Amino acid sequence: MTTSEPFSPVSRTALSVARVRAYESSRPTPLFVDPYAAAFVTAAGLPLDFSGTGSSLGRALVAHGILRTRHYDDRLLDAGADQVVLLAAGLDTRAYRLDWPAGTRVFELDLDPVLAFKQQVLDGLGATPHAGRTALPADLRDRQWPDRLVAAGFDPARPSAWLAEGLLVYLTAEEAAVLLTTVTGLAAPGSRLLLEQGRDVSRTPHDPELAHLTALWRGGLGPGTDGWLDGHGWTTEVTTLVRLGEAYGRSLPDPSATTAFIEARRRPTG
Repeated sequence: MTTSEPFSPVSRTALSVARVRAYESSRPTPLFVDPYAAAFVTAAGLPLDFSGTGSSLGRALVAHGILRTRHYDDRLLDAGADQVVLLAAGLDTRAYRLDWPAGTRVFELDLDPVLAFKQQVLDGLGATPHAGRTALPADLRDRQWPDRLVAAGFDPARPSAWLAEGLLVYLTAEEAAVLLTTVTGLAAPGSRLLLEQGRDVSRTPHDPELAHLTALWRGGLGPGTDGWLDGHGWTTEVTTLVRLGEAYGRSLPDPSATTAFIEARRRPTG
């Protein structure tokens, strides 16, 4: 595994997310419980402790990951769509741990080695999905993935819910625009898209302990992500990290954090 594979959850990036989820799941009053996260980290031979998150940036990323997970859990279940697409799904286990309505299909897109790693761990745990799960090997940099998604049973004529969790920051502006344009073409009116507001990565504090993560950041569409979506067929609502912290009763290590989350609704065409 190399750091040139930003979509791979067996990379340090996705395993860091799994560590955050394992940590939160072990707390006395967690915002969510992911019973599989610790197994992924252990299978990769990594420690579960957070000795490397003592810096302000580290603490902020942990808080961000916890609130983001719970927020997206809630919004996906509220979307009312029976087609859910997880882009660069990584070690996401929402198909297994959320209480999906009957008939829901969850499509997980990622690289084949990633999905194989995840499946091996889940099979070892005897995990059973709570929705119709389709793990679809795909490289999101390959323009052919939409055809494979449709061939796997996704219906672009019906509303769907899309999640691009923590993804766009690893893309250039051009790559992010291509990906979101593709999603727009597949999303019927009324569909939802969940993702983060972009950030100005040039202002990321230098932290040697987290450089293996932040060195991969390309910024995506930056702070204007919501504006781009508004101009390309979506209507957006932005929720700040501070607001989420207040809603879920969690104080933030940095109350001045400007991180935000976008929920976009596909407008009728024509």
